[in-house]
Amino acid sequence: MTDSITVFSDYVCPFCYLGRRSLADYQDSRVTPLEIDWHPFDLRANRRDDGGEVVVEGGHDDEYYERARRNVERLREAFGATEMVVDRPLDVDSLDAQVASHALRERTDYETWLAFDEAVFAAHWEDERDVGDVDVLADLAETAGIDGTTVREAVADDAARAAVSEAFDEARRAGVTGVPTFAYDGRAARGAVSPDRLERLVEGEQ
Repeated sequence: MTDSITVFSDYVCPFCYLGRRSLADYQDSRVTPLEIDWHPFDLRANRRDDGGEVVVEGGHDDEYYERARRNVERLREAFGATEMVVDRPLDVDSLDAQVASHALRERTDYETWLAFDEAVFAAHWEDERDVGDVDVLADLAETAGIDGTTVREAVADDAARAAVSEAFDEARRAGVTGVPTFAYDGRAARGAVSPDRLERLVEGEQ
């Protein structure tokens, strides 16, 4: 029997990348499989202009970003994520990637979706590719065994985009204010928590 853990995340969130690394370590330690019940979250929601474009200006100050960078570097070392590139542009928009991923989760099997999902994370945080580019997403789909046309059609589909917008709203209604957020059986943990913390979350330990 396969169990699942709910994960709210955004591909351009460094802590989401690190949190997934931690989750992978925990999954490897389990006897029974633990699948990911992924829910999209728009990390850039408050950074979009009236046209929906991501705007960097006017955001957090340099001190905030430097503090975040130090935290990312600390966790990068703690989780052994040496392939992670810490300094990524702040204006990369993951919306199309999330639309594509959400559509694929609905239309393909779990393993195929997971291959695409992991490819998007790796493309952004390891290979320094622009996951806001539909050509890149189509290429990543091909490497995951999916026809790239499927991704192009999903990104251009108003219904698929509306479904992701509704998923963003559902996350807010559920009280999710930051990512990654891991949830299991009414319990939750936020941030790039350790494999041990994820084990306690799932096992119901404090």
